[in-house]
Amino acid sequence: MSLRLHSLSNGFRIVTESMPGLKSASCGLWVGAGGRHETAAQNGIAHFLEHMAFKGTATRSALQIAEEIEDVGGYINAYTSREMTAYYARCLTPDVPRALDVISDIVLNPVFHKADIETERHVILQEIGQAADTPDDIIFDWLHEVSYPGQPFGRTILGPEEKVSKFREQDLRGFTAAHYGPDRMILSAAGGVDHDAIVAQAEAIFGGLAPVGERPADAARFVGGERREVKDLEQVHFALSFEAPGYRDDAVYTAQVWSMAMGGGMSSRLFQKIREERGLCYTIYAQSAAYDDTGQITIYAGTSAEEIAELTRLTVEEMKRAAGDMTAAEVDRAKAQLKAGLLMGLESPSSRAERNARLLSIWGRVPDLDEAVAKIDAVTVPGLRAYGGGLLAPKAALALYGPVAGAPGVEEILKGLAA
Repeated sequence: MSLRLHSLSNGFRIVTESMPGLKSASCGLWVGAGGRHETAAQNGIAHFLEHMAFKGTATRSALQIAEEIEDVGGYINAYTSREMTAYYARCLTPDVPRALDVISDIVLNPVFHKADIETERHVILQEIGQAADTPDDIIFDWLHEVSYPGQPFGRTILGPEEKVSKFREQDLRGFTAAHYGPDRMILSAAGGVDHDAIVAQAEAIFGGLAPVGERPADAARFVGGERREVKDLEQVHFALSFEAPGYRDDAVYTAQVWSMAMGGGMSSRLFQKIREERGLCYTIYAQSAAYDDTGQITIYAGTSAEEIAELTRLTVEEMKRAAGDMTAAEVDRAKAQLKAGLLMGLESPSSRAERNARLLSIWGRVPDLDEAVAKIDAVTVPGLRAYGGGLLAPKAALALYGPVAGAPGVEEILKGLAA
């Protein structure tokens, strides 16, 4: 592998990673503008803007955008997160210049025709409706809202219908002008790529753009709370979260190992105790998410109305027990799973490009994989037990959806953890 970095004079950054033997590549633009950069009135506009990028530019129609990539067998897409918006493509190596040209065009030159805005508004409202009809999707939006209430970081990415229904061309252009500057963009490419050719193309496209300056987002404050929505469903959907370290804190690796040991696979504690031994659910897992200045440990399960109280009790008991008796074998297994997942995932050029862009946005550099592996290896049994113990008397957030009348509340859960 050969990773190279370059910055233009206006702050635009380029990171490429050549993967010998590959005849394809993944490339894209990662923009430091996501849900947490919106005002309350703008909630959902970053995602709306992502959709509008594909509706046409000054020189390409929506169909031409799709055809230009798909004519050569490529794939183009985008996503919006709380911290970034990404526009990316996968293609064969000779078509990388074409992919970068299309991506840069849709990001820099969207036309925002009124008719297209109305069409895409309808599409997004359908997307919001679909999410609301998908319990194991919507519950995580609710969980985030009660984790970070009243904050940009806690708001849904899609935005509420009443906000999305009001966005106009001037709103989209205003958000673009404020956040879509070269100093807030990263061009990342991996696979069969030519670094010097990509830098030359980027200089020609982005080199003359003026920077927009720093747009710091409000700091995230984990508060916690509860949201309980009664619905006539077959199952109770249960999501419980605790604050975890952000990417900038080395304790993030301890949080990742803890969540893997607790609920990251079939051998994990929650899976074995609650599904395998007791048969209380089909799905249960724990995961750790990290952001710029915060993170979350989340436990999710789906179970019946009759079993939710017992599932919750066992979850609390397993958390308490792990704080005192997490074994070296469990820790070693969790570390092996994390390292294997990291290394196997990065055999894909798409994963490489995304990881490099994300790490460059956080650190201003791309740490070597060996550095991440070493930090995972440095997690110890005493450190993991201490971390687990720290979760026993914290703030917590709880989201419940379905026939939830008999489900314990967040205060009851916290009392059980602290007992």
